[in-house]
Amino acid sequence: MYALVVYESMFGNTQRIARAVAQGLATAGQVEIVEVGSAPAVVDEAVDLLVVGGPTHAFGLTRASTRRSAAEQAAKERLPLVSHGIGLREWLAAVHVPAGTPAAAFDTRVHVPGLPGSAANGAHRRLRKLGLMTTTPSVSFYVTGTAGPLAEGEPERARRWGAEIAARVAAAK
Repeated sequence: MYALVVYESMFGNTQRIARAVAQGLATAGQVEIVEVGSAPAVVDEAVDLLVVGGPTHAFGLTRASTRRSAAEQAAKERLPLVSHGIGLREWLAAVHVPAGTPAAAFDTRVHVPGLPGSAANGAHRRLRKLGLMTTTPSVSFYVTGTAGPLAEGEPERARRWGAEIAARVAAAK
C-alpha cells in the first residue's frame, strides 16, 4: 500500500498528528507526508490512500483570513508557523485525484463539548465531491488551547487510527 498524507498546520499540532497518522499507516506500506503548500496538484494513480488533515478555524476549514489571524498570533507569541501558503480548502478545490481513491480526513481542534464545526467534516465532504471513497468517518484530535499543545494521548490515538485505516485499505485490495 502507498499512502499520501497531506496536512495543513499553523502551530505544529496538526503536523504532529499527521506524522503520527503516517506512522500508523506505515504498518501496511509506504507513506509520503507533505505540507499542503508542497502537495501535488495531481495525485498519482499509484496512491492507494489519500489522508488529509487540518486545523479547525471558525468552525471549519481554514480560510485566508483565519490563516492571517493565526500568523499574527504566532508572531505575537513568538511561535513557529508551519503552513505559510494555501490551505487544505484551496488545495481540495484544485487537486485532481483518480476517482474511487480511498480517502480519510482528520482535524485538530479544541475539545469543547457541544461546540459545532469541524475541519475534518468539511474535508470529508470535499473528498466525497471529488469522487473519492471515504474509508472511515472523519475524526478530530484535540488540543488544549488555540496554539496547543495536543491533549494527552492524542498522538497515540492518531497512530492507532492510521493503523486501522491501513489495515482496512490493505484488506480491501
